[in-house]
Amino acid sequence: MKGVFIALRALLYATGFVFLWGWIALRLRAYDHGFGNILPSWTPVPGAIFMGLGGILALACVGTFIVRGRGTPAPFDAPRKFVAAGPYKHVRNPMYIGGWTLLVGFGLYLHSISILLFSLAWILFFHLFVVFFEEPNLRDKFGVTYEDYCKSVRRWLPRLSLHDPTAANRTR
Repeated sequence: MKGVFIALRALLYATGFVFLWGWIALRLRAYDHGFGNILPSWTPVPGAIFMGLGGILALACVGTFIVRGRGTPAPFDAPRKFVAAGPYKHVRNPMYIGGWTLLVGFGLYLHSISILLFSLAWILFFHLFVVFFEEPNLRDKFGVTYEDYCKSVRRWLPRLSLHDPTAANRTR
């Protein structure tokens, strides 16, 4: 029963975050008239693809947090257990990558240069949030386990090689 309540909270928070960032992005469209229509006519197709991929990645992260971490993606109701599974095996911040990809897709879909510029500020904000708030808190909470994870999994870009040269040097 506890898992159901975690899932409901995660669904509520994720929906709230989507509505918040979507609302902000839609408000920014008022500034598009100053740029003219500088985006090509074909951008809605990749925009829809990016929105779909970003949404799938973000939902996979939420699901991983619920099942493996026994918590939600919200910083104030974070997972109780360390999560290094699913998308988190490949990159440390896949949920932010998914959200950013969705936001970029939204901007492309709507031909909105304002949303695309906002997406750059958005990812910069979350980079700073990760570096100065999230990572120090995770180091305090999970200690050596998180330190080892940081050494083997990159923050934003997955390793291109299937072979991880640091894997042989790690002990758990």
